[in-house]
Amino acid sequence: QVHLVESGGALVQPGGSLRLSCTARGTRTIFSNLVMGWGRQVPGQEREVIASMYTPSATNYADSVKGRFTISRDNAKNTVYLQMNSLKPEDTAVYYCAAKWRGESSYNYWGQGTQVTVSS
Repeated sequence: QVHLVESGGALVQPGGSLRLSCTARGTRTIFSNLVMGWGRQVPGQEREVIASMYTPSATNYADSVKGRFTISRDNAKNTVYLQMNSLKPEDTAVYYCAAKWRGESSYNYWGQGTQVTVSS
């Protein structure tokens, strides 16, 4: 079992930056074996995965955030980050941390979510 806890959501002005953090906890979790991701959901829409990372050479981004958002991880701290730059009002959403074991097709573990609001 993997328990994910996000932090860092806030109200930020357009063009601003924000960094989200997510720590994974579990009695038998080997963090480095997990594919970590970030998803977001706007009310009335489906949750979408916007960034994922297994190793620094194995990252993926949705087109909507490519070039603005960066996912990174610190395996020693069981933590994954999402650095968000050049934020736009359309980035407003609840952001979720996600995890899956390598080779699995879908994310099995999700955090509780953290609100990001981009507004002047």
